[in-house]
Amino acid sequence: MVRLERFVENTLPVHAVDTVVRRMRALDAAWPERDGVAVFNRVYLAVTEEVDRRLDAGHFSDAPAAITLDERFAERYLAAVEAVAADRRPPACWRPLFQFRRHPGVRPLQFALAGINAHIGHDLALAVVDACRTLDCEPAELEDEFDRVGEVLLTLEERIREDLMPGPDLLQIADPLTHLLGAWSLERARDGAWSAARALWALRALPDLADEFVRRLDAAVGLAGRMLLTPLPD
Repeated sequence: MVRLERFVENTLPVHAVDTVVRRMRALDAAWPERDGVAVFNRVYLAVTEEVDRRLDAGHFSDAPAAITLDERFAERYLAAVEAVAADRRPPACWRPLFQFRRHPGVRPLQFALAGINAHIGHDLALAVVDACRTLDCEPAELEDEFDRVGEVLLTLEERIREDLMPGPDLLQIADPLTHLLGAWSLERARDGAWSAARALWALRALPDLADEFVRRLDAAVGLAGRMLLTPLPD
């Protein structure tokens, strides 16, 4: 009952994360399994379902803040999907994944990493700022929930290893995929997202500089995504 009262106080929908989960499940059902965006969507869906379970279990001390952050975060990805479906250009960070989604030389692990790179490297910082504006708070007030959501995001690595990593007989030390996996860190990307969010919040009174910061962040993350999707030999 306390949780419901807090939702009412913050004017947040009770099933906001459930709605996000339903939308991602619908995408999963609509896309071919080998589609590169579908590969990322499955990983992200599993993580969002885990966030939903932890919310129901009372894992988050400030559930409205966690829900707002998770919802604003997911909206960034879903907006990119909608843009492509409507023949509009998505943010630069997402373009490589959509452009290469059917490339036969790109492995599923690469698709997953490219999606995670776009979503955490670019979208997470903007989602923190969006959530702060919605809740009328400072980023520091969201840090605990950011960290708790981050704990769930780190399960992405476990999910990737379980579902997408080749067997040990295929993943040799000289395999380019081995080097690719070692060149990108989810934890470092999450730390970078928090720093970018704080910088953007500090720039909120300087919209021109804030816009330039976002454009440059978007372009840099997009460049990294394109490198992650370099076709590899079998």
